[in-house]
Amino acid sequence: MRRRAALSLPPSLLLLLCSASSAAIEPISTSIAVGMAAALTGFLASYQNIIYYFHECCRPEWIAFNRTGLQEDLSTRLFGQHLASHIIAKAVSGFMNNANPKKPLVLSLHGWTGTGKNFASALIAESIYKEGMDSQFVHVFTAELHFPHAGQMDAYKTQLQQWIKGNVSSCDRSMFIFDEMDKMHPGLIDSIKPYLDYYDKVDGVSYRKAIFIFLSNAGGESIVQTTLDFWKAGRSREEIELKDVETSLALSVFNNKRSGLWHTSLIDKNLVDFFVPFLPLEYKHVVQCAMAAMSAQGLEPDAAVADKVAADLLYFPKAERVFSVKGCKTIDSKWEYYV
Repeated sequence: MRRRAALSLPPSLLLLLCSASSAAIEPISTSIAVGMAAALTGFLASYQNIIYYFHECCRPEWIAFNRTGLQEDLSTRLFGQHLASHIIAKAVSGFMNNANPKKPLVLSLHGWTGTGKNFASALIAESIYKEGMDSQFVHVFTAELHFPHAGQMDAYKTQLQQWIKGNVSSCDRSMFIFDEMDKMHPGLIDSIKPYLDYYDKVDGVSYRKAIFIFLSNAGGESIVQTTLDFWKAGRSREEIELKDVETSLALSVFNNKRSGLWHTSLIDKNLVDFFVPFLPLEYKHVVQCAMAAMSAQGLEPDAAVADKVAADLLYFPKAERVFSVKGCKTIDSKWEYYV
């Protein structure tokens, strides 16, 4: 996404202008405030919208849901995931079009590596924020980076609560993505349960318009098994419905000590709105990923190159080579080798 050129204005002015609808500003003296107001009156009368254009704020100029764009991206750019695409499109559209949601939207995305969980999260961000994943209102937490030490759990819980509260206080339309949930320490996510529940406000802050997305490899085995069962029965993967995987997926995640959601009250209290299964990718989907990778580099997609890339990956069952072991995980780093 092309970034807008920065407008050369004092940071204090930008913060003051944006704070009318989003972030709170630090206290300033009355005399300074009056002086600034007098000096800016003429400028703001004619050019206030210019500021909103050049500096990201928690306003409709920067946060506006594109339902059609999300649906199109999910159907044309997220390969082999008819079920996840349908669930995400319905869940996000319903939530964003609700002016007064009862709780935050909580999605838990599950599947083996390389199946598109991170990419789907990016598509959601792009459909809501003009800056997409680069938006200051999109926050990504990675287990091994942000919460590496099991002995510091109490500190992590406090920091996580403060971080989420501070960001939602600044913008109620904040998005929080928790990657590598299967590496998250059990119990950590329970510390933010009050923010995901059906409360109007928690300590004076409303979290009902925020979005929380959990990404995890946990539960992938049950998803793979269901997909294999359909394949062995001669049924198309497109016939798989949410009811075929949802219950076993939720139980698998809840009972997996390495899921990050092990015995968590989020599941026990039904605070996760949707468990979204990402199916293992087939050979043809890997080819599509390679073609898309070439196109993203501004090159004419070459089907022969894409086929070579796909052919060299590992698949299972071993004899039939139906499903890719790593999905499209390594495609971006491999396709140039075959050019």
